[in-house]
Parts: sequence; C-alpha cells; structure tokens
Amino acid sequence: MSRLVIVANRVPDPKEGGATAGGLAVAMKDALANREAVWFGWSGKTAAETGTEAALARHGRTTFATLDLGHDDYKHFYQGFSNAALWPVLHYRLGIARFDRRDFAGYQRTNLAFAQALAPLLQPDDTVWIHDFHLFLMAADLRALGCKQRIGFFLHVPFPPRSVFNGLPHAEKLLEALEAVDTIGTQTEDDAENLRAALIAIGKGDVAMRVGAFAIGIDATGFAKLAAQRANAKEVVRLRDSLGGRSLAIGVDRLDYTKGLPQRIAGFGAMLERFPRHRGKITFLQVAPVSRGDVAMYRALRRELDEGVGRINGQMAEPDWAPIRYITRAVARPTLAGFMRMARIGLVTPLRDGMNLVAKEFVAAQDPADPGVLVLSRFAGAAVELDGALIVNPLDPDDIAEALDAAMDMPADERLDRWNRMWTSVRAGSASIWCRRFLSALEGTTDVADAGQAEAQPASDQPEKKPRRKRAA
Repeated sequence: MSRLVIVANRVPDPKEGGATAGGLAVAMKDALANREAVWFGWSGKTAAETGTEAALARHGRTTFATLDLGHDDYKHFYQGFSNAALWPVLHYRLGIARFDRRDFAGYQRTNLAFAQALAPLLQPDDTVWIHDFHLFLMAADLRALGCKQRIGFFLHVPFPPRSVFNGLPHAEKLLEALEAVDTIGTQTEDDAENLRAALIAIGKGDVAMRVGAFAIGIDATGFAKLAAQRANAKEVVRLRDSLGGRSLAIGVDRLDYTKGLPQRIAGFGAMLERFPRHRGKITFLQVAPVSRGDVAMYRALRRELDEGVGRINGQMAEPDWAPIRYITRAVARPTLAGFMRMARIGLVTPLRDGMNLVAKEFVAAQDPADPGVLVLSRFAGAAVELDGALIVNPLDPDDIAEALDAAMDMPADERLDRWNRMWTSVRAGSASIWCRRFLSALEGTTDVADAGQAEAQPASDQPEKKPRRKRAA
C-alpha cells in the first residue's frame, strides 16, 4: 500500500500521536493505523522567517513534518487572506471580508513555501491529501515543482454560490489551481454543485467532473461509549446536582461569528418570554472557547454575547436559578460528552457550517432509553443527514424559541423515533468510512460519484418531519 501524506494548515502534536488534534486527527485514525504516513503542515509556532526545511518527528507509523511560520506570513497568510478574506467569503459573509493585496501575496508565498518543503519528502508512489481553504494553491505549486503523485483536496468548510465567491479578489486563481488536483471533496452536494458551477464558468468543466460530496463523520460508537462512561464522572455529577432537577440545554461551539451565537442566545430568551411556563425549568449551558481573541471582530462578538447573556439573566433570573450559564474556556472532550448525555436539548444553530460534528456528537452521546432532542440549523451540512432534528432558521430567534418549546414538551415516543433515525445515520456515516470513500476515489478504485455521498438525500427528499406545535404564551 502506498504511503499517505496528509497536508493541513495545522499538525497534531506528535507527542500525542495526533490524539488531541480534534476532528481531522480522529477522522484519519484508521488510515494512519493501517499504512505508513506523513502528516505535514504548520507547527503552530512563529519565527523570524518561514522555515525552508520541515522538522521531522516519528510516532508509530506516522512521520510528523512541521514548518514554523514567519511573523509576516502569519500576519498575511493566516490572519489576513485565510481568516479575514477566505473564511468569511466561504461562509457567505462577503460583506465582512477584508481584502489586502499584501495578504494574498503572503497566501501565495506560504503555499509555495509549504510545497517547497514537502516536495523533497515525497516518494514516487505517495498519495497526497491536502486539507482545507488555507492551501488552495499548494497542489499547483507541487505540480510546478515536478511532483507527479496523486493529489486530493478536501474543503471542510462550505463553498458558496459563484456570485458570492466571485466577490473574492483572485477567486479565479484559486479555482484554476484546482486543475492540479485529481479528486476534490466537499461536505455536501450543495457545496459540490456550487464549486462545479464556479469551475465550469471559468472553462474548467473537466476539473468540475473531479468534484464530489463526501460528508465527514465521527467515531459514533466510540463517542457513545465515552459519553456513557462519563455520565457519572465527578464534573458531570456536579453539573447535574447544580441543576436541581431542571432540564439542560447545551451548545458547544468555538467563539466565531459563523456559529450564530447571538441569535441563539436571543432565541433562548425569546422562548422564556413567549412560553413563561418553562421559566425555572430549564438551564442553557453555552460552551464557547475563545478563538482569534486578538482580532477586533472576535472581541466585539464576545462583548455582544456577554451583554446578551447578562441581559437575559438580569431580567429573568431567580435567586436559585440563572437561565444561562456561559463558559468561554475550553472544556475537555470527555467532560463535554458527559454533559451532552444528560442534556434534554442540543442547540446547534450555525449561520453556515460545512458539516458541524457537534450535532453528530450530541446524537451519539444520548441515552438510547431516554434521548434528548436536537435543534439544528438548516444551514449546517449535518441537516441533510439528521432528519430527526428540529430544523430551524438560525436567523430567526422566534423559530428557535418555538423549537425549544416543542423540544421541552416532546413525548418520549417521538424523541425515540427521531433519535433512532439520526443514530442510524450517524453510525453509518462514520469518520473511517468518510476517509475510505475519499481515498478510494483519489486512488482510483472507484470514481468520485460512486465513492461520495450517493446515498445522501437532498433536503427536499428527506422524510417529512412531524409538525411542531406552536402555542401562544
């Protein structure tokens, strides 16, 4: 079997063998265990200049190869074009994107530096799998350096309609670079269709044929076992005892403007206002670790959330009950699994998300005998698969409020029916299956259409959901 070379902006800590790197490392677990591999990317450290040779560390059958980023490249490649321009545009937020030609120059320079550092490490029969929006140009740079290995590219975030993407300066250059890629993956068929249309519009119809939808999953069985094991852990028992018999609603998100957090807080407040019989009977825990705290927009988002939570708690709290608990530091994944298992409601309401694995983790964490209810944004990629969720428009606080009311009153038989449908989907679309599907397309054992999301139904073809009851307060 050929060696697998994973390329991503960030590389997991080799001392942990990738175990602490989150979603991508978990998804790659089986592939890394079964073949020789290299994991290449940024070390997470900055230096005076971007490195020219990768530092190597071996762990098991995987070699971790990392580069430090120069301070200037960190500013222009990472903070600039990747996060201030590409991230908002790919999430349909063209109006808040910031463009600077120096940022794109840094993006080009860093993609090339990555390619120049990786090329000497490659063997002729390697399979190269590049991940995400930071590295749109890298495959083309590798080809220019003479690399002939099979190269795949997977976009973990959404891809917007062509009219939105074309608002990005140099959008055509990013699309043209994909000609160097043998297989291109997106999370959903909508994303794949948008990317194909953009490629066809610039005369790259042959490249569009290489695009397929491959929905990423989780280790559902493993997460379910973890949640069950942590159900009686000390920190979980402390939370349960502190609720005093009240129901728990939980949200777990990185602090980011794409996650719909202000609208979610407003929706929870609207539920308490419109349906006051729930006051004192439910507590909402929002875990939102701070990210990119040095960026002004993220500091403003945190202030907005602080004010929104404070306003609702100030208006509605009782001496023995605060409606919202809000944590901006990271909580260990096993602890979150235990929290999710006890939760009556999972609130996952991003304004736009490629997939959103928290939604799948909430489903996996539930007690099969008494599962909770998932309230899910229609704009999360997971909404295509999780037809048992209560689907909401995350921009409409009243829609969120009505879904919360329905979730609080939902009878056990309906909760079981909805959860069973979602659990079947989450278990069938595991992370290891996602990995195998993409690699089978990239390495030529199946074509893109057969290997991708052929079994996923478009939202309009999903089984009809039971109507939610809407009551006057």
